[in-house]
Amino acid sequence: MGTESENSGILKEGFMVKRGHVVQNWKVRWFALKSDRLLYYKYEGGKRDSCHRGTILLRNCKITCPYLEYENRPLVIKLETNTSEEHFLEACMREERDEWAAAIDAAVQKLSSSDAQVPAPSQIKASSTLQLQNVNLSQVVDSMYDVHTGIRHCSHIEQGSSYSNCFSGSAVVDWLVFNKLALSRVEAVTLASALLDEGSLRPVGIRSADALRNAALGEQFLDDSTALYSFSQSFQKRGSVKAEKSRTAVELSGKVVKRGYLLKQGHKVKNWKVRLFVLRAEPGFLHYYDPSKDDVTPAGSVSLRGCLVSALDDNGTPAGVKGKVQGNLFKIITQMDTHYYIQAPTHEERMDWIQAIRRVT
Repeated sequence: MGTESENSGILKEGFMVKRGHVVQNWKVRWFALKSDRLLYYKYEGGKRDSCHRGTILLRNCKITCPYLEYENRPLVIKLETNTSEEHFLEACMREERDEWAAAIDAAVQKLSSSDAQVPAPSQIKASSTLQLQNVNLSQVVDSMYDVHTGIRHCSHIEQGSSYSNCFSGSAVVDWLVFNKLALSRVEAVTLASALLDEGSLRPVGIRSADALRNAALGEQFLDDSTALYSFSQSFQKRGSVKAEKSRTAVELSGKVVKRGYLLKQGHKVKNWKVRLFVLRAEPGFLHYYDPSKDDVTPAGSVSLRGCLVSALDDNGTPAGVKGKVQGNLFKIITQMDTHYYIQAPTHEERMDWIQAIRRVT
């Protein structure tokens, strides 16, 4: 299939991480959503392949979002085709995951030939509210606390402190929706607020505590990856929440300003690899992660204090850049005169990243 025909009719495109079928490792691929299929491509060096490497047919496809079976990968979408073939795709952040799921679901629904009646929004709201009124809160918290299938405890960082044995607000909402204890994220927030109100959950750190003090019931709980919670002190089996300071914790304590997949040129071996970049402010750091690994610690970090960031000319190959690249390059020069060469997938994303980095330097 030619490049021109493959590039026509694209509804959404971007990087996601895909689990392999035969060797079940995770690889970054470029995805392009069309009306009836999801195409994916490899990036070789700094360029996308001209022809796609795989196709996921969408007719009668089943979508599971959130899909929480992978402990260190909370942003996975599961697609099951009508031939029972399963595909696992990971986005760079919750909003992007939900946008992909919504776009794929819309394509699937459009393909569906059945004219089944879809409930009106008012009917959905009424039925979900009725269900929430009948929820047994003690059963919900017992399910959350189950050692095997309950919500997973992790270490999180807030304002320079590293907290162990806790979980984020968005992780709680994901878990409640995934386990069908709530029909929507809004309903899950209301349910989690009720668990806070009756003392089964407690806030950990500043953001969640402020929300609990200042908001009305139903808004006390934050569907946010930086708002932290734990079970009440009466649950001792899984250990207590501890806070400790470290250099890494201080680096990672800044507010997340932007996340996304970019290509980075290596320092020693001058090859190009897709990395998950996370931009933080106060203190200003740009951390990057290897998305093929389950490691939650950064593969590297760039201190942005006093750094210079600029776009590179797309005509020809700029000095310092190796290999055949598609363009949309920019460069960061640190105070220590270390040069980082980075490539965005589009011109717009390059400008967005440059402006965001300049705002935190």
